[in-house]
Amino acid sequence: MTKPAPDVLRIAVAQLNPIVGDVAGNLAKAREARADAARHGADLVLYTELFIAGYPPEDLVLRPAFLSACERAVKDFAADTADGGPGVIIGTPLKRKSGTHNSIIFADGGKILAERHKLDLPNYGEFDEKRVFQAGPEIQGPVNFRGVRLGIPICEDIWGGDIAICETLSESGAEILLVPNGSPYYRDKVDVRHQVVIRQVIECGLPIIYANQLGGQDELVFDGASFAINADRTLAFQMSQFEETVVVTKWRRSETDWVCADGPMSKIPEKEEADYRACMLGLRDYVNKNGFKNVVLGLSGGIDSAICAALAVDALGEERVRAVMMPYRYTSKDSLKDAEDCARALGCHYDIVPIFEPVDGFSHALAQLFEGTGEGITEENLQSRARGTILMAISNKFGSMVVTTGNKSEMSVGYATLYGDMNGGFNPIKDLYKMQVYALSRWRNGHVPPGALGPSGEVIPKNIIDKAPSAELRENQTDQDSLPPYPVLDDILECLVEGEMSVDAIVARGHSRKTVHRIEHLLYVAEYKRRQAAPGVKITKKNFGRDRRYPITNRFRDRG
Repeated sequence: MTKPAPDVLRIAVAQLNPIVGDVAGNLAKAREARADAARHGADLVLYTELFIAGYPPEDLVLRPAFLSACERAVKDFAADTADGGPGVIIGTPLKRKSGTHNSIIFADGGKILAERHKLDLPNYGEFDEKRVFQAGPEIQGPVNFRGVRLGIPICEDIWGGDIAICETLSESGAEILLVPNGSPYYRDKVDVRHQVVIRQVIECGLPIIYANQLGGQDELVFDGASFAINADRTLAFQMSQFEETVVVTKWRRSETDWVCADGPMSKIPEKEEADYRACMLGLRDYVNKNGFKNVVLGLSGGIDSAICAALAVDALGEERVRAVMMPYRYTSKDSLKDAEDCARALGCHYDIVPIFEPVDGFSHALAQLFEGTGEGITEENLQSRARGTILMAISNKFGSMVVTTGNKSEMSVGYATLYGDMNGGFNPIKDLYKMQVYALSRWRNGHVPPGALGPSGEVIPKNIIDKAPSAELRENQTDQDSLPPYPVLDDILECLVEGEMSVDAIVARGHSRKTVHRIEHLLYVAEYKRRQAAPGVKITKKNFGRDRRYPITNRFRDRG
């Protein structure tokens, strides 16, 4: 006798932090989440996109051994469901006759009920899935789970507009859509996701559950913030951002559709908090997932190194952070005091390693070769390169990862020294413009973000925030000797990088044409430096590397 369809369905959303390539570890994490969901009465657990592999797996999916390991893992997980506990929907790559697919398996009662393959493969911005996956051959209908018909589009299947996947699933009898996602963070991304899902709800008339991955993966940070939209376009539930969690939501059948009767309504952080927490999570996961015990960074007394030190202490704890001040003859007393005050406020280990001898040694070694030339930027860069060498020596000796501290404004125009201040393994502020660095520094002095291991109070001394920024490579130097004021520079750069705007359009905003031409030129000629820069957290809609790919050899200039 067929059981009647239930009137209540408890769906757990597993917002977890997988590690790319750690198939066994990801499976263990999935099992732990399922056991937790079972204790809270879940009927079904929804995991995120390619969870077993970790997302994005990139060229790992070209390796047959990796695909085999993933398939074994999901088959073993499917067998677990014979215990009578919750069914599972979990993402995995699958190799089939039609190609290698970005897929899910749906398992219950010890068996795989269905496989579904992603149809719309993204190939823009940070995504490059068409390179390693083949699209699913056709739209497949809903899956009957204990009397409820569930549709399962995968991430981009609801983002793109070319294929009416949600509408087709509705027409095929689906009652609820469950969507596993790997959607990385950028500023205001939560609002973007909500609008995407609301648009699909309007089209298909069904409630949609959006499960998103959490955690840092190289440059990308996945912020979670999973949610659902009811069929009437209201927010059904909202999970927390930047926090690993498993939540069981309760859905009740009405006369016309399913409605969420119980689920969390977490508050989404404001912009500065969200950006700071993304940088913190990205740094923490990069260090921990790659097995570094601690980190080291140069603490100059400037704003960029100060916020990086704060992020490192918040992410890892004071005992895992070493800050090194490396003074030279141009280092001011203010900088010495500011760096010490910052390290003391954060509680991290602090060393002073003067660079007089190594810089003078380089100068002496090059004296004959440089005879008859005047001093200039070459000699200035020797200071930066001496500092970079010292940090790398500490890294080699103690196994510490070097945190590099250049902001997006500097990386845009090449205001950084190769093999000097650009040395390092990871840069938490690489995608923050200078004025954003200031904003986040002020925010951090007034707030301690959830999950932070650092102290409360003023951790970035006020004098660091207030004083004119300077690399202190010559007497009385400031950044504005070489660059426009940062509010001007940042606006021009945002127009050029994020907006891809023409020179004429930028000038129309009130900027000098000569200045815009100069910044555009500096942006292009610094491409070779950026190719050699450490990876860093993506914060803006268009970061350097994954999102913006310009040729190094490039003679184009907008002469408008």
